[in-house]
Amino acid sequence: MATPVARPTVERRSPAKPLRRRIGIDVGGTNTDAVLLDGERVVAAVKTPTTADVTGGVTRALAELLATEPSRISDRPPTERAGLADPATTISAVMIGTTHFTNAVVQRRGLTRVAAVRIGLPASASLPPFVDWPDDLAELVRGEVVMLEGGHEYDGRPIVPFDTAGMRAAARRFRQTGVSSVAVASVFSPLDPSCEEQAAAILADECPDAAVTLSHRLGRIGLLERENVTLLNACLLDLARKTARAFTDALRASGIDAPLYLTQNDGTVMLAEVAETYPVYSFASGPTNSMRGAAFLSRLADALVVDVGGTTTDVGALRHGFPREANNVVEVGGVRTLFRMPDLLSLGLGGGSLVTLDPLTIGPISVGYRLTTESRVFGGATLTATDVGVAAGLLDLGDRRRVADLPAPQVDRALAKIRATLEEAVDRVKTEAGDVPLVVVGGGAFLVPERLAGVSSVVGVEHQAVANAVGAAIAQVSGEVDQIFQALPREEAIARGRTIAEDRAVTAGAARATLRTVEVEDLPIAYLPGNSLRVRVRVVGEIADGRP
Repeated sequence: MATPVARPTVERRSPAKPLRRRIGIDVGGTNTDAVLLDGERVVAAVKTPTTADVTGGVTRALAELLATEPSRISDRPPTERAGLADPATTISAVMIGTTHFTNAVVQRRGLTRVAAVRIGLPASASLPPFVDWPDDLAELVRGEVVMLEGGHEYDGRPIVPFDTAGMRAAARRFRQTGVSSVAVASVFSPLDPSCEEQAAAILADECPDAAVTLSHRLGRIGLLERENVTLLNACLLDLARKTARAFTDALRASGIDAPLYLTQNDGTVMLAEVAETYPVYSFASGPTNSMRGAAFLSRLADALVVDVGGTTTDVGALRHGFPREANNVVEVGGVRTLFRMPDLLSLGLGGGSLVTLDPLTIGPISVGYRLTTESRVFGGATLTATDVGVAAGLLDLGDRRRVADLPAPQVDRALAKIRATLEEAVDRVKTEAGDVPLVVVGGGAFLVPERLAGVSSVVGVEHQAVANAVGAAIAQVSGEVDQIFQALPREEAIARGRTIAEDRAVTAGAARATLRTVEVEDLPIAYLPGNSLRVRVRVVGEIADGRP
């Protein structure tokens, strides 16, 4: 079905700009996908099983990608072939999306014990840090908890003066006990971060070897949820450094001398050395990569996207070519957080989902990366959604004779249940009454029927099985600010917010001349004095030329 032409389309890069060769890699629970882009053209793509250590799968994907790519250039003019003889030497950037940090929280491994500093006494004393964490996770992460006087009221007035002497005494204890990571959260710090900044200065003076995470740089108003994401970030810093360095070593081993970027959960990337400081921004970056890839491959900027993987299906909405952002609490590993996260609906449905026919159940348990050994079409004994798809003639994979015994009525019932599940998901994600286009990506895209209620057209795209890696490869660099300004005219407050966002984008690896504003929100706050205005500005730009 034709895609409606009235909808806005994704802006492609100008043909006048030099084409850049990039590698995009996305590590999923089942597969590690990699693509090589030459400008806007996918010249090579590979899909390999994810390994238990994740990094091993990335190294293998790189090796297979570079081995595959030369075979794809035989149709190029001889003058171009010479420059592509050694693909590794022509790569301008490598973008990797990883599940390392999400898995670490969910599986309770690789986490660092964190000292928590709460600035807000005498308020908030009854709800100390880690109060709403799962017991097993808190036991692993919770270090010394320090609660100090300070913080601000909702209108910007100090609660009481900040207890700098108490902060300095705590910092000295941290140094003596060898604390390596500290999380600092102050009451209403998004309104006035001065207490957190003073605490950071004291920590830098007294225990300079400790990594410090400040809550106002990550979360929003809402103390416990903002503090929680700060604690999560702090406990992941050591793992983030090790992971980024392991990826860098993998690039060197592959002969690639190019800057490394890690994908973020807003559809953009950061230089690896900058991303090490904010590992929580990689949460949910996999589905985000798929959505960005869907926007790029379909040329649609506003649409729904369904990404069907081997284990789960993620449904989200594109807005101006980027994933719509969630504005409510998001749980990560049982911890309530409130910070930048994509607005996604995840379903326990994928190509590896376990299926029972009587009574009919599909998922949420999946064989995951064991699909090629455990599913029936590959000689295993487990009935999966892929087996149902092969039996229904939706795809040709493995040995179809191994599922010939499945009764056709039961196969039809299974497909009808999948359709109903997807239609319900579409209805929950939509924000408008009319029908909207739906872009389908992912290795399990065969499970999505050609017609769905509430959908104007089901849009298939080339390279849909590796759209997540395409999304990583084409990612730009972003900068964002979400801050309250006081005693400023609206135009000046927005201008200051834009300047801060642009500076952050440049720090993350963007070329300043390419920056453009993609989102501006301003909200007057009536209960605060001084013409208070909450300003949120987001800018994106191309990665800077040259090595960082």
